[in-house]
Amino acid sequence: METNEYREQRLQSMKTLKEMGYEPYGRKYDHEDLVKVRAAFEEGKAVRVAGRLLMIRRMGKMNFCTMNDGTDRFQLIFKRDELSETAFAAFKQLNLGDIIGAEGTLFTTQKGEKSLVVKEWTMLAKALEQPPEKFHGLVDEEECYRRRYVDLMTNDETRARFFTRSRLLQEIRKYLWSKDFVEVETPILQNQAGGAAAKPFFSHFNALDQDCVMRIAPELYLKRLLVGGMNKVFELGKDFRNEGIDRTHNPEFTVCEIYEAYGDRTSMEAIMEGLLPHLCDTVIGKRVVEYGEQKVPIDFNPPYRRVAYKDLVKDLMGADWFEKPFDAQLAQAKQMAKEKDVNLELDGVTTELMLTHEVYDKMIEKTLMQPTFVTRIPREFVPLAKACTDDPSLVDVFEFVVAGRELCPGYTEQNDPLEQRKALENQAGEDTEKIDEDFISALECGMPPTGGLGFGVDRLVMFLTGCDSIRDVVLFPQLKKA
Repeated sequence: METNEYREQRLQSMKTLKEMGYEPYGRKYDHEDLVKVRAAFEEGKAVRVAGRLLMIRRMGKMNFCTMNDGTDRFQLIFKRDELSETAFAAFKQLNLGDIIGAEGTLFTTQKGEKSLVVKEWTMLAKALEQPPEKFHGLVDEEECYRRRYVDLMTNDETRARFFTRSRLLQEIRKYLWSKDFVEVETPILQNQAGGAAAKPFFSHFNALDQDCVMRIAPELYLKRLLVGGMNKVFELGKDFRNEGIDRTHNPEFTVCEIYEAYGDRTSMEAIMEGLLPHLCDTVIGKRVVEYGEQKVPIDFNPPYRRVAYKDLVKDLMGADWFEKPFDAQLAQAKQMAKEKDVNLELDGVTTELMLTHEVYDKMIEKTLMQPTFVTRIPREFVPLAKACTDDPSLVDVFEFVVAGRELCPGYTEQNDPLEQRKALENQAGEDTEKIDEDFISALECGMPPTGGLGFGVDRLVMFLTGCDSIRDVVLFPQLKKA
């Protein structure tokens, strides 16, 4: 039948149910979760359950349904001699997708299947739309994202993944609370974007008659709190960047930023080496997780590898890569890089720094499958971090890479207001209005030595659940209008 024919059929069955005394949309219904019913199963025990009908088999005087309440699936048996005449007749008007409440006694079939023999049932919500074929779920990937509610109701794996995401968020908080970090909230609507180099979304305060941006990072506000004496803080919330959409990027995404006064980069490494095993133990149930379609085993047992950025480049391009006068022989250096990877796009590359980072970004990072702290990054890339004490051209930071993708950076934060101003001026160029003067003013009040990090929660969920697309771990990802 066509979609509208199914709808008409269901409208008619709803009308018939009403005439038989069954209101199609019910009210509060006290019941037990099916997962608890199964766990405490006892032959002959009376229980009340509620959920959606996934399967209906009509066999004359004995009919079978499979109910799903989001915690488990369970078989219901509707027998002619166990129900009133009206209740048994009304059962014929039920359709796949309908939500009902049922009470009866527990029973084990000859095949050993735990079941509920229904004595009485209640209509709770009539489904007017025909569910996917055989209720096996949506097949089209984009349709799963657009109609997540249907995907959730029909796909146990999808639903379990988002329950896992919720538990991961809970355990991130519990771990940080156990380490005496305080959870805070900072503004999402800000006067100017700061804390990262990204294109913001713009908005406007009508009451103040002034423009604002949606934050691209909470960093500068969290550091203000360190100045104020809140020594260990974290924020778990949304950031917004008006940039590309791909398998690892969504314009609206969830982050966790953590700052510890009197700490440094190594303090942040310790947090990641404690947090990830904790999440694996408490939520995932194992520390080696298979990632992506290739099911690559990712081992989250610490300690994690630590390697300098320049050492990785030297391993690929040769020990003398940084000794050559590239700016004078850039064409030759580009050719060397192209020989390593013919797909490199180097037309816009004009400096040694840019070339080296293209080599790292396009050729090296994707090979780092196991958890790795890439340290000692060129300072031009991280203006909010302190320089390494032995080499001012590098900053004391790490990029934490898992499965060939960056999960988070961690810094020994810059707390010298004069040096911070210079770095921000260099980054801003002629756009000096982009410098957050209030943040500089806060630093001039004195910020203690600090370690900080920020990780994308969506990417973390991807790694720990084995997904290789961010859309699979975001309930309602951004999509182009259909």
